[in-house]
Amino acid sequence: MRTLPRTLPRHSARLLLVTLLLAGCQSTGASAPVPAGGASPAAAAAPAPAPRPAAQPSQSFPDWLRALRAEALAQGIRAQTFDRAFQRVKLSDRVVELDSSQPEFTRQVWQYLDSAVNEKRVQAGRQKMQENAALLNRISQRSGVPAEILVAFWGVETDFGNSTGGFSVVDALTTLAYEGRRAAYFRTELLAALRILDSGDIAPERMSGSWAGAMGQTQFMPTIFLKHAVDEDGDGHRDIWGSLPDVLASTAKFVLANGWRSGERWGEEVRLPDGFPYDQAELSVVKPVSEWRRMGVLPAGGGELAGEGPASIIVLAGHQGPAFLARDNFRAIMRYNPSTSYALAVALLSDRMAGRAGVLGSWPRQETALSKDERTELQERLASLGMEPGTPDGIIGANTRNALRRFQTSIGVVPDGFATKGMLERLRRAS
Repeated sequence: MRTLPRTLPRHSARLLLVTLLLAGCQSTGASAPVPAGGASPAAAAAPAPAPRPAAQPSQSFPDWLRALRAEALAQGIRAQTFDRAFQRVKLSDRVVELDSSQPEFTRQVWQYLDSAVNEKRVQAGRQKMQENAALLNRISQRSGVPAEILVAFWGVETDFGNSTGGFSVVDALTTLAYEGRRAAYFRTELLAALRILDSGDIAPERMSGSWAGAMGQTQFMPTIFLKHAVDEDGDGHRDIWGSLPDVLASTAKFVLANGWRSGERWGEEVRLPDGFPYDQAELSVVKPVSEWRRMGVLPAGGGELAGEGPASIIVLAGHQGPAFLARDNFRAIMRYNPSTSYALAVALLSDRMAGRAGVLGSWPRQETALSKDERTELQERLASLGMEPGTPDGIIGANTRNALRRFQTSIGVVPDGFATKGMLERLRRAS
């Protein structure tokens, strides 16, 4: 971490705040208590500031911070709150590095699930459910979100509070708002974090989280905290860092707002019939359960598909791996984190903790992951054959899968859209 950016002389952050104080900024007075899940009355009453462009690299940090302070005070945040939060502010090279890096994503989905839904975590989750049964029952009955779903989010996000992130949220968001790729977005999150501090929910020293500013035991961004955090234990603070009642009730409120349908499951593992049209195995393809039933889709554990309503079929490892029927509640999980693998991890962990079976199908563990360069090459070779995979960016999305299905159809193999080293070799021979 660096205390000040390269454009400043090396003097303390405390002296920087003295400079800002001498600029004539005045306190707006004490703020009223914050209602659970909402912004402070002062902030709500203040006129919305004009949209601000991202800071230019040539802007000095003192000038940028002075403008941020004026904007925060205009929104009703008290001067003493701002000054305490930035008393020892540090800009982080590590945060910039993490924000700028392009991860390789070289793990296959089953490797991710092996770590997220392993037996140790299942047993730990069951223990947490038993220890907190009364609390979970109260929250679940009120919200309609099952206890095992709440505990699964808790487990996948931070291993039940054991890995919440060691970054100062103010430091991380300041770094990203000043010189990150999405400066405007993180400036909004930083101002939201200041409103949280202004409410007295948490002290700056305790406001820790991930490098991107996600906070607490179920990793809320500050704007999500303002909308959905709950003071469940009644101590006057919404504490998603140290109060388990607040953590679980806040998570339930957020999941419910994301469209959770009470009394319904997320979906289930299914068996697909021979000749299933794999171009239909996309989240974007939604059919009534009755239509999937008519097409011969069956539960993996036997019997017939139950219930009605809209659903999609997803296969994350092609025809060689298991298939899943994803209902509305699967999409609600994805609104927490828009990753199919993440949502499946939460869903499967919740099933295991509730005593339901794990995955019955087999993953094609012999398939090793493509590197980013190999994924880009696969896209480029599909494009050279006129298969229209979209921009070659190394990210396997729906366009690439559909293009690969067209190629697979042309060579007479199951068109499941699963990108493998074998398919890349076939493309190399064909182009």
